Amino acid sequence: QEHYGGLRGLTVTWIGDGNNVLHSIMTSAAKLGMHLRIATPKGFEPDLRVTEIAEQYSKEHGTKLLLTTDPLEAADGANVLVTDTWISMGQEEEKKERLQAFQGYQITMQTAKSAASNWTFLHCLPRKPEEVDDEVFYSPQSLVFQEAENRKWTI
Repeated sequence: QEHYGGLRGLTVTWIGDGNNVLHSIMTSAAKLGMHLRIATPKGFEPDLRVTEIAEQYSKEHGTKLLLTTDPLEAADGANVLVTDTWISMGQEEEKKERLQAFQGYQITMQTAKSAASNWTFLHCLPRKPEEVDDEVFYSPQSLVFQEAENRKWTI
């Protein structure tokens, strides 16, 4: 909102794990008037109950919700590209399997080519290079440090 001046009509794309951060976005995006596009590998989708809630909110608020396994399909036309850790606390033993499953899900400038011309990037940190490359992470489109500062005030 700080960057775009408002949220209504924006398209947010999540590329990565169907985790708790995604669940929070799924239960709030439609209520704020944002379209949501999600790309997760097969077997790493968001919780079905959360998906059903997000689908209902999307219908109620007239927004679009897309779930896919194709990161470029999800990034198509996106204003905001978002990812998070692929290996959350308690999943350390799954690291090798997860890194294999998430091949092709790293956000890069190639991903951003599918996004809207005014795209930005968010990540709640700490970030791993396999999730987003340096070129995107340190680009002028990256709002990760503003996001971290804003988060500080909510904590």
